[in-house]
Amino acid sequence: MKDKIYKELSTIVDPEVGFDIVSLGLIYDVVVDEDKAKVIMTLSTRSCPLHELILGWVNDAVLRVDGIKECNIDLVWEPAWTIQMARDEVKKALGA
Repeated sequence: MKDKIYKELSTIVDPEVGFDIVSLGLIYDVVVDEDKAKVIMTLSTRSCPLHELILGWVNDAVLRVDGIKECNIDLVWEPAWTIQMARDEVKKALGA
């Protein structure tokens, strides 16, 4: 189930950088308990102008997974996101 949720989350592209939120390393963990999922994630900055929009996309993506009826998002700021958390191909494309 967790893999299916990550697959759905990887369809969400951060429009500011053009990479999906999983590849960027913004998803710290997904916890599944029966029909409920909790996504522990961050954003690239606290002042992200797309904050509410991205959280809505995450919620919608998780609820698309068969068997999941509830999504809770735990938006955290620690550890703070850095480009080093992104996958290698993203770091290379962004010059990190």
